[in-house]
Amino acid sequence: MRTVDIEEVMAIERLSFPNPWPASAYRYELEHNPRAHYYVARSQPAPQSSLGWGGNTRGVGTASPLVGYGGFWYVAEEAHISTIAVHPEHRGRGLGELLLASMIEKAISLEAAEVTLEVRVSNQVAQELYRKYAFHQVGRRRGYYTDNHEDALLMSLGEVRRSSYRQRFEERLEKLSYRLRARSEAHRAR
Repeated sequence: MRTVDIEEVMAIERLSFPNPWPASAYRYELEHNPRAHYYVARSQPAPQSSLGWGGNTRGVGTASPLVGYGGFWYVAEEAHISTIAVHPEHRGRGLGELLLASMIEKAISLEAAEVTLEVRVSNQVAQELYRKYAFHQVGRRRGYYTDNHEDALLMSLGEVRRSSYRQRFEERLEKLSYRLRARSEAHRAR
């Protein structure tokens, strides 16, 4: 993510969250927080990603519309995913998974010992995605969300350093890459 992306990020932020972060928070994260890592997904990224789809996993450098974003903070060997969102019109196409995989991939490259996140108790779709990547519930934050005092599940992926996890992760990336390429080719054929 770059500061020029903030306007598009904010449009998705407002559609995705009842209490959106202000644009100034993203600006601060990008300009002043060396521990912050933010990614974007675009509707038609450039070819040749590390996942075989999109100019790179961030989709930076393309003119196509931004359709999703995600970010994490890396502190004390922990990558804490702070946000992930996909425009409602683009959900269910694997872009949230692409963003999650990109963040896990970066956490692995940083040699993180753990990846954590909070998710609404009611957000079953997100929980299912996180479990697919071996996150498991390690706690519950009561009344965490200020809009409705809903609880958050604290989920953790604590095995990112294990070779067995990395092998499973690489297999997931291959499957995701295949799905995204097939979807992109089908879209171009229309």
